[in-house]
Amino acid sequence: MIKLVPQKVSIIVPVYNVENYLAKCLDSLVNQTLQNIEVLVINDGSNDNSEAIIQQYAEKYPEKIKPFSKENGGLSDARNFGLERATGDFIGFVDSDDYVTETMFEEMLNLAEKHQSKMVICNIQKVDQHGNVTQKLTQIPNMPENINLENNFSVFSDLSYFACNKLFKKELFDQKRFKKGVHFEDIQLIPQLLLECENIAQTQKFHYQYLERTDSITKTHTEKGLDILKAVEDVEAVFKKSQYAQKKAELKNFQIFEGVYSFLAYLAFVKSDDVFYDMANKLELFMKDRDIKIKDILKYSRFDKNYLLSLPLKKKIFYLLFFAGQKKLIRKLM
Repeated sequence: MIKLVPQKVSIIVPVYNVENYLAKCLDSLVNQTLQNIEVLVINDGSNDNSEAIIQQYAEKYPEKIKPFSKENGGLSDARNFGLERATGDFIGFVDSDDYVTETMFEEMLNLAEKHQSKMVICNIQKVDQHGNVTQKLTQIPNMPENINLENNFSVFSDLSYFACNKLFKKELFDQKRFKKGVHFEDIQLIPQLLLECENIAQTQKFHYQYLERTDSITKTHTEKGLDILKAVEDVEAVFKKSQYAQKKAELKNFQIFEGVYSFLAYLAFVKSDDVFYDMANKLELFMKDRDIKIKDILKYSRFDKNYLLSLPLKKKIFYLLFFAGQKKLIRKLM
């Protein structure tokens, strides 16, 4: 009789100056109903009290918490550092100011095993600092637990590519890492991992609790937004060599959703006029190079619903003015 070794999950938690949130995050991980886990907590050069909190948890839960400390290198670098040291069969990522339900990794590992999936997805809810739910983000509505990608490849263009609400088979990272020194590293990498999958599994439970912080420095929107377009380019290069290379309609929809809509959602908050116009021009080039027409954008449906029509009025007006070439009017209104 062969004794099956239970599969292990490695959870990678990059930490940078989160002393007020870290305990809640780590509590949610050491209390997972899944016993066979390791939590790699990577202090990415914090200069607050985060290191002391990490050490407390490492002493209290030595069999689960694996502490590491490194020079500051950014989110991608810290995640990659964790990937190099993870010993699990599956990998999860949790941001250190967020937290998760205690059954998250048990349920997601069960789904991975049940459906032989290399990627499992759960829903996200945004919470405020008192734990009140402010928004529920359903990831894949109206689809079965096990999704065959060949037959449902619209998922490729419609999915939100967060790293943190997913469980990944470790082998997906054999040749791949998060790109360092860029913003939007998830949009750059996670679609590439999806292209390696034949199927994905999902749960409709809202396991991942994404904290909307009131104290975080308001992110200034700059030309860093151009990293979205670069991320899409990197995915395109991998797509062309992938098992799904012939699915050109879905690639175009990905270009529209991430390259046009996500980019414009970022561009709306760019303060500098010069940067705004420069980025707007680069988007127009991006569209021209890919033969993306205004009618393609207006027709784009996400999860079988027209995307533009599903948006709040203010966003609708912004997008429509942009597509009508009214950039100066947009700047005036803003």
